[in-house]
Amino acid sequence: MVNGRAKGASFEREVASMLLDELGIKFVREIEQYRQKELGDLRPVECDNWPFVIECKRYAAGKQAKDEWWEQACTAACNFNLLPCLIYKFDRAPVRCVIPIAAFEKMCEGTGGYDWKWKVELDFATFCMVTRELLCDPDMNDHATL
Repeated sequence: MVNGRAKGASFEREVASMLLDELGIKFVREIEQYRQKELGDLRPVECDNWPFVIECKRYAAGKQAKDEWWEQACTAACNFNLLPCLIYKFDRAPVRCVIPIAAFEKMCEGTGGYDWKWKVELDFATFCMVTRELLCDPDMNDHATL
C-alpha cells in the first residue's frame, strides 16, 4: 500500500528541485501545512517577489486537476495576497501547472480584473517561462497589486 503523505512529500521535493533547476530559486517544503490549514506546500527561500503560493498534488490516475485542488490553492493564495499555482502529476504523465489568467493579465499590464475561476493549464516549462516574466516585473515587489 502506498503512503499518500510520503508520496506527496516526495513530489513536493521533486517540484522544489525542478524549480531550482529551471529558475535558480531554492524552495523548501512548508512543514507547518500539517498543523495549520490553508498554507501552500512550497515556499521560496530568499525571493521576496515570488508571485505564487504553490499547491502540489501527486496521484496515481486521473485526466485533469480536480476543482477542490484549485480551490485549495486559491484559499492559500488569498491568505498571502499572492497568485495561486497548482502543480500536479499523475503516474506516467508529465507535470502540469494551473495558474489564473490574472497572471497573464499582470504580464500584459491588463486591467480586466479576471476572477481566479478563469484559469489556464500549462506544461512545466511554460509555467517557468511565465514565472520568469512575472519575476522581471518591477511591480511584482508590491504584492498588493495582485
